[in-house]
Amino acid sequence: MASPQEPLIIRDKQEMRKWSRSMKTQGKTIGLVPTMGYLHKGHISLINEAHKHAQLIVVSIYVNPGQFSTSEDISTYPSDFNGDLNKLKCVNGGVDVVFNPYNLYDYGGSNVERENGGKREKVEGKMVVSCVEENGGGHETWIRVENLEKGLCGKSRPLFFRGVATVVSKLFNIVEPDVAVFGCLIQVRDLDFSVKVIGSEIMREDDGLAMSSRNVYLSKEERQKALSISRSLSKAKHAMEKGIINCEQLRVSLIQTVEEAGGKVDYAEIVDQHTLEVVEEVKNPVVFCVAAWFGKARLLDNIEINV
Repeated sequence: MASPQEPLIIRDKQEMRKWSRSMKTQGKTIGLVPTMGYLHKGHISLINEAHKHAQLIVVSIYVNPGQFSTSEDISTYPSDFNGDLNKLKCVNGGVDVVFNPYNLYDYGGSNVERENGGKREKVEGKMVVSCVEENGGGHETWIRVENLEKGLCGKSRPLFFRGVATVVSKLFNIVEPDVAVFGCLIQVRDLDFSVKVIGSEIMREDDGLAMSSRNVYLSKEERQKALSISRSLSKAKHAMEKGIINCEQLRVSLIQTVEEAGGKVDYAEIVDQHTLEVVEEVKNPVVFCVAAWFGKARLLDNIEINV
């Protein structure tokens, strides 16, 4: 058995870009796997996928303040940097670089927390805001995915898609990867990034629960109740395959099942696989997307349905 490979830890943006460009002058291809840390088997599967498409692997670990609203406490997001490093050392094929920046924003005098080697530290300000927002200052430039942010997570978390799209753009510009492995983003198409995006399926626990860093928040009882999400999605897929195509009927059934189990549904939407626009009837390949609260955990899940 090969000995664990120690990844290089880079925290400075310029140093990260310098490393990538140095590797590219040697003819190497680079794969990026963006994460917010607290890694699980789902993240490892993304790294394994990246190895199929690139010679060198960069894993970013950065809890992005730009996607958290004022009502969300970024300091409570689970973190175990040393544990993450130990997991990455054991990945087949290894990980070449862990990019763990202190911050990726101009804070303009506001206070936020940043991650520093597994320990969160205060930097000036409470959150990353735009200068056009109330009491905003500093960071001014944001990527907006206009149609996407009107639905799904955008309804209850209006800053979410803006924050994710912006930080992904930053990572692409800093790491300069050839390939990135995570959920597909429309911005890659619209902004002509020279990055090939590889989508990967959701990884599940043995009982069907979608893997998530937030699962650590669930009590044993809540975890059992949360299985209603994946089971309801599987039931909906079976119903569609049997010819039920009315999306409202399918949504109502899922919401009822999850809420009877003790959950609070944030959204349940059936969207086109390519545009992510909400559909009323299932006539083409779709994704059934769900976000629901169980206790303190906001859980996301989805299932692709090809009809």
